[in-house]
Order: sequence, then C-alpha cells, then structure tokens
Amino acid sequence: MPAGHPRSYMRLLRQNRNYRQFWFSGVVSQLGDWFNYIAIFVLLTELTGSGRAVSWYLIAKFIPTAILGPACGILVDRLNRKSIMVSCDLLRFVVVLGYLFVVDAGQVWLVYVLALTQESIWTFSHLARQATVPTICKPEEINVANGLAGTSWSVMLAAGAAMGGFVTSLFGWRIAICIDSATFLVSALLISRVVIDYEIVRRKVSLTWKRISGLEDFLEGVKYLDKHRNLIPLIFIKSGWALAGGGILVMLTVFGEQVFTGGGSGGQSGILYSMRGLGAAIGPIVAWRLFGDEQKGMQWAIGLGFIVSAFSYLLFAMAPTIALASIFVLCAHCGGSVQWVFSTSLLHRTIDSRFRGRVFAAEMALMTLFISVSTWSTGQALDLGYAPRDIVTVLSVLFFLPGLLWLSHLFLIRNR
Repeated sequence: MPAGHPRSYMRLLRQNRNYRQFWFSGVVSQLGDWFNYIAIFVLLTELTGSGRAVSWYLIAKFIPTAILGPACGILVDRLNRKSIMVSCDLLRFVVVLGYLFVVDAGQVWLVYVLALTQESIWTFSHLARQATVPTICKPEEINVANGLAGTSWSVMLAAGAAMGGFVTSLFGWRIAICIDSATFLVSALLISRVVIDYEIVRRKVSLTWKRISGLEDFLEGVKYLDKHRNLIPLIFIKSGWALAGGGILVMLTVFGEQVFTGGGSGGQSGILYSMRGLGAAIGPIVAWRLFGDEQKGMQWAIGLGFIVSAFSYLLFAMAPTIALASIFVLCAHCGGSVQWVFSTSLLHRTIDSRFRGRVFAAEMALMTLFISVSTWSTGQALDLGYAPRDIVTVLSVLFFLPGLLWLSHLFLIRNR
C-alpha cells in the first residue's frame, strides 16, 4: 500500500508497536507546543503590542538550532538516543512552567530566555528523534512513517492552534502553558517504553583530544557529505522554505491579531495557524497520489511545492477577509509540507545511521539560520511602518527563488 494512503498509516501503527509508542509521544508534545505558541503570542500582544516582540520571540525559538545543532548532532551520534529524548522531555516540563512568572512588560526578557532554553533542549530531542526513525522502522516503512509524522504534526497544529486559541481566550494563557508543560511528562513516559537497538550506532573509540572535543566527529561528518554530494541540495530544501517562512510565521500572527481583528483575543491567529496545519496534513497525501513515492516523483513534487506556496501567499496578501485568507494559507502549506516531508524521507533513505545526527543537525542549523534572518527582517519592516500586505507580497516572491533553483537542479540531473 503506497505512502500517503490512510490505511498504510493504520497498518504501520497496528504492526509496529515501537513506532506506535514513539509516534504517540510526539503527537502529545506537539499538541502542547501549539498551546504554547498561541498563549505566548497573546501574552506578547497584550504586554507590548509590537510586531518586533513577536519576531524576537520566534528568533529565540529558532536560533538555538543554528548555534547548537552541530554539537547536538555529534552527541546524538555518540549517546543513547532514547535517554536523550526522555531527559529532554523532563527538562522541558520544568522550563515551560517558567512562563508563569511573566506578569508585566518589564519581564518580557524572561519570555526570550525561556524560549531560548526550551528550544535548545528541543534541538537535542528533535535530532535524536530524526535519527531514531530508521532504527525502529523497516526500510519499506520509512516513507509511511514520515508521511504519518507530517500528517500528525499538521493535525496537531490545526487542533492545537484552535484549541490553544479557545483555551487562551476562555481561561487565559497561563492555563494553556500548564497544559503544554504536562504534555512533556506524558511524552517522556511513552518514550521510556520504546525499545531501540543501538548496536548499529555504538563503536569503541580511543579518547584523543579531537574525539573528546567533537572535532573528529565533525570532520568525519564533513567528509561524509563531501563523499555523498547528492545529499547537499536536499539539505538546503528546508532552508529554501525558511528564506520566506520565518517572516510568514510572524505575519500570520499580525494578520490574525491586527489586520483581521481589533486584536488580542488569540482567536483569529488560531484560525490561521489551524489552516496552516490542515494544509500541511493534506499536502503530502495529495502529492503522493499525484507523483508516487519513488525518488524521482518526490523530487519533482518538492519543486512544485515551492511554486504553490509562492502563488498562495501572493493571493493571501490581497485577501479581504479572514475566511478567504484561511483558504490561501491552507493551499500555501500544502506546498510547504511536501517540501518538508519529502526531503526528510529522501534523507532517511540515503544517510548512513552513524551520520544521521550530524547530517540532520547541519540541515536544521541552516534552516534555523535562514528562518531567524527572515523573522528578524520581517519584524524590522513592521516596526519601520511597512504595510503588512506589502511585506507578505515580498515574502511570497521569495518562495519562487529556491523553487526555481531546485527545479533547475533536477533538469541538470536529468540531462547528464
């Protein structure tokens, strides 16, 4: 049964107990994450009313991966990945509760510190999760697992954003934060029950200074990429999306809280983020039906995904109502999720287990660097007085550039 078919997801969850536990832990924590996002967006809007404040929060969420990613990737390839994931969940349970201490505008700095800390821990955990998927799945299950992960992330975004907006509006942002914190305890419990074979990633090594410092591991990863140069364009796929994607995340909040509403309740931004999630759930399913789940079809679908995102956000910039804007957000993230899920599947198929942590760390470091620059630039443009619709128009055009570069790369490969 091909990837993208709902019955293939059900069969994977029914037959692979390890992956079922692993998947459910991610679903639970993702649901809480979106409660967190909406709650903090509302908190910052209430305390500052500044687009720059939202952009700095997103930068604080993104930048740790760019800085810490390479080092985390080395450790993920060296340490027990299950222990990493459980420990990270327990740490985040404590850190997220720290947001409850923010009570006025003078303490907004604490939001940024906590976001930096939380995302630093997430970087470690995420790389361990990415490196674990091929270990607990058979080769023929990898596409299905990535499709299910992408779909469930999207559904949790849609449900979490909508529920987060509802809970925040009805009970306040502090209750949403408490719910997010509790999800990490549930996730840790589920991960602790997953059985993972680490024989393929352990090896005895001599304790030289290069090994202890991580330099030897880093150089080994560089040599691996130099030997497998076909991986390099794939590593830049998510960075291509991030070129405009960081700014888009800021603008979804701005449109939801300022352009389409008198502001501040959290409901409107929740709608837009929910449609983002719904689109991301639909995208890979449709693309697999149209292009198949073989390498060549998935590569062409990635290029088309960029073009769909670009045109959709051009239309979003001109949308007169929240209802019409929501449809364009859905379409845009149909394209965006194809880039994410398909590039991840292609990397999982290709990378040797010993190097997964380092290669995915390089990919995430590049992506978060681009997304941080995009987010910061968008926040600056907002505070300089540029109209939100004009900013989104510029961002939508930026989606075309990586799409055209990727399609050109595919044409060059085909004509060799």
